[in-house]
Amino acid sequence: MLLEGKKLLVTGVLMDSSIAFHVAKIAQEQGAEVVLTSFGRTMKITSAIARRLPQTPPIVELDVTSPDDLAALPDRVREHVPHLDGVLHSIGFAPPGAFNFMEATWEDVATAVHVSAYSLAALAKAALPLMSAGGSVVGLTFDARFAWPVYDWMGVAKAAFESTNRYLARDLGPKGIRCNIVAAGPIRTTAAKSIPGFERFEQEWGTRAPLGWDVNDALPTARACAALLSDWFPATTGEMVHVDGGFHAMGV
Repeated sequence: MLLEGKKLLVTGVLMDSSIAFHVAKIAQEQGAEVVLTSFGRTMKITSAIARRLPQTPPIVELDVTSPDDLAALPDRVREHVPHLDGVLHSIGFAPPGAFNFMEATWEDVATAVHVSAYSLAALAKAALPLMSAGGSVVGLTFDARFAWPVYDWMGVAKAAFESTNRYLARDLGPKGIRCNIVAAGPIRTTAAKSIPGFERFEQEWGTRAPLGWDVNDALPTARACAALLSDWFPATTGEMVHVDGGFHAMGV
């Protein structure tokens, strides 16, 4: 099996339609042992959704903006698994004000960048004591090379996220740890539902993507994440893999 014996930390499981949920499901089906993270009021939601996985995984407390939670992560994870072979970063948030580019306050922007970009480095650093050569960090993005409608400062945060991935690849590569991200097309996740006007992406994507696109199907993206968490890409790092039906390669 693709992930036989792997110990994986998966963040961002909030719905059974989410990419993170499907990554956790595929990982278990492919032989991995999975630990989830959640925090605060969402812990109850994650606990309920976790029971829909093939095996109900343990959940550790982690708010990626909390220095205390980040410092405690290794000990919390060791209560369930002795080490980690991979980490999935599926975390993003921006206040409503961040979706108005010209009017957003620095407080709105700072929150978006902290949660949606800096957290990738924070999570990788927190997990590092548990990881050794051969480990893999995988994140999720919405291709930030372009100025998208309605995405605004979240798009800027994602650009920072993508750059962060490259710097992590530089600094963790000598330790044998790979860092890659998957650029997914629009999927009806919790994060997408919080973006006003996100349906504009949904309307265009299916017609312009040469392979077509199903906004309700997170499985193709989850499979790409699972592959990057496996040993099948041993010499790939700092990469952004598109799983978008080919939309990114098309012109007008």
